[in-house]
Amino acid sequence: MATPAHASSLPAHHARNAALACAVVLAVALGVGRFAFTPLLPLMLKSGALDIRHGGWLASANYAGYLIGALSCAAIRLDHARMVRLALASTIVLTLAMGLVDMFWLWAAIRFAAGVVSAWAFVFASQWGLRRLAELDAHGFGGVIYAGPGVGIVATGLLGAAAAALAVPAPWVWIGFAVCSGVAGAIVWKTFAHETSATRGRARVPDKVAFASTRADATGLVGLYSLAGFGYIITATFLPVIARQALPGSPWPDLFWPAFGLALIAGALIAARLPMSWDNRLMLAACYLIQASGIALGIVLPTALGFGLGSLLLGLPFTAITLFAMREARRLRGDAAAGLMGYATGAYGLGQIVGPLVAAPIAEHTGSFSIALWIAAAALGLGAAGLACLGMRSAANS
Repeated sequence: MATPAHASSLPAHHARNAALACAVVLAVALGVGRFAFTPLLPLMLKSGALDIRHGGWLASANYAGYLIGALSCAAIRLDHARMVRLALASTIVLTLAMGLVDMFWLWAAIRFAAGVVSAWAFVFASQWGLRRLAELDAHGFGGVIYAGPGVGIVATGLLGAAAAALAVPAPWVWIGFAVCSGVAGAIVWKTFAHETSATRGRARVPDKVAFASTRADATGLVGLYSLAGFGYIITATFLPVIARQALPGSPWPDLFWPAFGLALIAGALIAARLPMSWDNRLMLAACYLIQASGIALGIVLPTALGFGLGSLLLGLPFTAITLFAMREARRLRGDAAAGLMGYATGAYGLGQIVGPLVAAPIAEHTGSFSIALWIAAAALGLGAAGLACLGMRSAANS
């Protein structure tokens, strides 16, 4: 028989395991499945496999898939754990495929499919994990979940930098990422057991009146979250390329992306420790402004110091934004939040599609990303103002 002390530690143990499992899923699906392309883009450009315009198209193909995957979440009726497993396995296979084929249209199809399954992983791992933490009254572990993408970004960034230094061909790096992802996925596979109908039946679902009363808030969340997707993605897609242009011959550019990932991890863990009573929308507004400052710093101070600080400011609120947005979706929709999470993630994905399509032609025409980056910073500023208005309006009505 368990002692009282041992029994009291079980919820924390289960919460930690659930959060770590979700973190691994997001590290693979987002850190590798989506963002490994960023550190590998310079290698693919250098080899002649791509030019900057085709690189932008591949990025947008991935984000288009992310949009479609996110929007489909509202219609998917499979249990969340099963969808997490499907997305995890698919990401590994698609990452491997990037290293085995050498045709642009196949790359585009693979990146599109990877976007679809990464959206599934994000939405269903978020809903599964946040619901599990709520059941265990362990909200503080939410930051662990959203530190996952940062771990993946740091790992792929450092390995990509090492590959560039050793002149390892990009296909071999893709294959290496797939192998590492397969090992990580195998470790957490059993955590996502099939949910029984009885388990799903205990879910808290708001009634129709509650849905109607929060519709304006939900619409605002979806619309303003799209600006976060547009605002960060230009830097997130082209950061190593931008830094190499500004600092030719410097060893620093390959380290800015891992620095972004490290800041992302720290930001997620810090955000989860902030009081649950604070308004999610006001915290989102603050995060948008921090990211806008990071983008602007890289423009006005195109040095190693400027890019380094800019990378930290861009990464620090990155998954904090995700955490606050998903918490807001659960505040509005409870355990029926997967649909709203999907729509919000879809809007974010739409912003990501537009970003590279705007940036790449401007950069190609002007020889600089500065104009596109100023547009991104302005979009984040606009989003911050909108979120602040929503938060203050709710405070005034309460």
